[in-house]
Amino acid sequence: MQLPWGDDRTVTFITNVGLVTSDGPHGPNVMACEWTHQVSYEPGLVAVCLGKGKATLANIRATKEFGVSLAATDQNVLASVAGGSSGRDVNKIAALKSLGFTFSKAKHIKALLVDDAAVTIECKLFKEIELGDHTMLVGEILAARQTPGKEPLAYHKGAYWAMRDRIPKPSEDERTRIRHVVEKHRKLSGNR
Repeated sequence: MQLPWGDDRTVTFITNVGLVTSDGPHGPNVMACEWTHQVSYEPGLVAVCLGKGKATLANIRATKEFGVSLAATDQNVLASVAGGSSGRDVNKIAALKSLGFTFSKAKHIKALLVDDAAVTIECKLFKEIELGDHTMLVGEILAARQTPGKEPLAYHKGAYWAMRDRIPKPSEDERTRIRHVVEKHRKLSGNR
């Protein structure tokens, strides 16, 4: 079975908007990547899934390094430009600078970093995995910084969203009731 791009079932997923920066044979580049995930605490690992043939993929394969920024809620224009064209055809960094966005030099990698993102991470390539029509690049985190007061941009049903309404956890009484129910159903072996 396939879940094609734009399918009603596919767009139901809620993702962040990763801004993957690279510098290599296609020059300095930034692309929007909705499949951006932290996959390990120790060591710190981040995964991005890129379509085959992307300029960013070629840049990362050549340099073995990349930046990952989680777009902030006020960076929807940046995300649209980064995701709307190929680094093979457009100097997106120059276009974004012309629109007033700024980038900084990284400390540990050659690629530029997106200023004012919710989180910005410098990575060296740890592993590359072919997965269907995408390639997962796992990066080992060399450095990370958070921008105080910036919230990450969410992507759902083809639109950008700000996560505004916090849904509270169950009350202490409800959590106690849940623990009792779980204990009644605990398996004897103790394995989870």
